[in-house]
Amino acid sequence: MEYKERIVQLALMLKTHRPAFALTGAGVSTESGIPDFRSPGTGLWTKIDPAKAASLSALKRDPARFYDINLDRWLGCAGAKPNSAHQALALLEKEGYLVGVITQNIDGLHRQAGSKRVWEVHGHLRTCRCMDCKESQPFGELVNKVRTGENPPLCPSCSGVLRPEVVLFEDAMSRDFYNATEVLKGSQLLLVVGSSLQVYPAAGLPGLARRVVIINREPTQWDEQADLVIHRSAGEVFQDLLKEMGKTG
Repeated sequence: MEYKERIVQLALMLKTHRPAFALTGAGVSTESGIPDFRSPGTGLWTKIDPAKAASLSALKRDPARFYDINLDRWLGCAGAKPNSAHQALALLEKEGYLVGVITQNIDGLHRQAGSKRVWEVHGHLRTCRCMDCKESQPFGELVNKVRTGENPPLCPSCSGVLRPEVVLFEDAMSRDFYNATEVLKGSQLLLVVGSSLQVYPAAGLPGLARRVVIINREPTQWDEQADLVIHRSAGEVFQDLLKEMGKTG
């Protein structure tokens, strides 16, 4: 099937199969300048072992080193802006084609683009919390502490170590993950966009949808099971999709 035919089929599926959701991964945000994790030769996790660098045990064992390694990566998300794929997904939700977006990303770009229903299954960078008393603080407070020499950053209330509200390796999954699991039950269509589908348990979410579309530059383990596969960038696919559907965004 040619690329144009796949776009036509995708438009038809969105018009006829509801409720529909999107599940997004790092590939959605690469066009906003945020590096992905697993692309061969360039992905972050091909250079750093995440089990050592971005795990709960690494944070507990040596919190200062944990922030030396990870904070700049998180701050790389701070100046990023939503791209055409984020904007298209927000428009498709607004127009009623999607219920909402389930995302593995922590960058907050779906919310910035205008998506209203967003399940952030790996957390976010809006807040942090104390590992001892659990008090919540704006994430900027953590950043300011580290930048002014307080590493590890400590809670102003009890002097416990602050941690971001992201799901680290070895962490329990977020409440959003379990909520996403519930909303996907009975869904007719799931668009998997920019995800390598290698990180579990989020990679198992497509199994809850009746029909699955894969939109990703690289092949995934779900390609053979999916109803439609498009190996192109998310931005290109969604710009062409909106044109096919007669939408602007």
